[in-house]
Amino acid sequence: MNILLTGASGFISQNLGQVLTAAGHHVVPVSRRDGGDFSALQTVERWLPRLRGMDAVINAVGIIGETGSQRFRALHVAAPIALFDACCEAGVARVIQVSALGADDSAFSAYHLSKKAADDHLRQLDLDWFVLRPSVIYGRGGTSAEMFMRLARLPVLPVIGDGRQRLQPVHIGDVVATVMACLTARETRRTLDIVGNEKIAYVEWLQRLRLAQGGNRALVLRLPVRLVMLGAWLGQPLSPMLRPENIRMLVEGYHADGRPWRDFLGRPAMAFSPALLHADAPQALTQLGGQA
Repeated sequence: MNILLTGASGFISQNLGQVLTAAGHHVVPVSRRDGGDFSALQTVERWLPRLRGMDAVINAVGIIGETGSQRFRALHVAAPIALFDACCEAGVARVIQVSALGADDSAFSAYHLSKKAADDHLRQLDLDWFVLRPSVIYGRGGTSAEMFMRLARLPVLPVIGDGRQRLQPVHIGDVVATVMACLTARETRRTLDIVGNEKIAYVEWLQRLRLAQGGNRALVLRLPVRLVMLGAWLGQPLSPMLRPENIRMLVEGYHADGRPWRDFLGRPAMAFSPALLHADAPQALTQLGGQA
């Protein structure tokens, strides 16, 4: 297949691109690195030339925080909606939107609300669409995964409140495998929450990452939510991930019913192992194939 892949320089798309290419697909990347500024592609007319000859589109553009010209409205809403409308006009029926867990009717953050706006628009179109909502993703090269691993190496583990927020981390290999299945699935027009098999408390996730890196269980420093929010607000210039809304998202947790997704994929998520922390999607899926 000829596949247009947006956000091609990002964590998810880099892994997707490797697996798609290895499977014999022709990938046409769209990213600033490839001369395609997503924020400048906000009209149908700008997308139509890029869709010539395409069999499918995968939109995996996403930012966790706004910086400079990188704004939620442009990257998560305007450009994707223009792309989806252009797919209708160009006759590219298979469209896969990589959204985020929490981009649903309970969404409150600008991040989730912007993702949901594009998801809702896509669901209204006469296309063979998929909306994929991954939980916290781990694996080699992931920004959030590396952040959690750095936190886990601290002498004392800082957690928000009691640290019992529930997470269902999922490996990048499972996200990529889902996209691959969506490309050929007969039953389309589905929204799938991609989550790990177990719900684990945030503090236990950090302890697990610590043990996986050769450390011992550490003491825990429980920080009041308001103090963490203040620290995130003050630290915003240092990192796009340091946003009060991001802290609130973590407080709410990242978990969902994964049964519809597991039924679609035909297997459970990959069980956590220390080796998976340092594996990308091609490595993890090769290992999984060898175990099947």
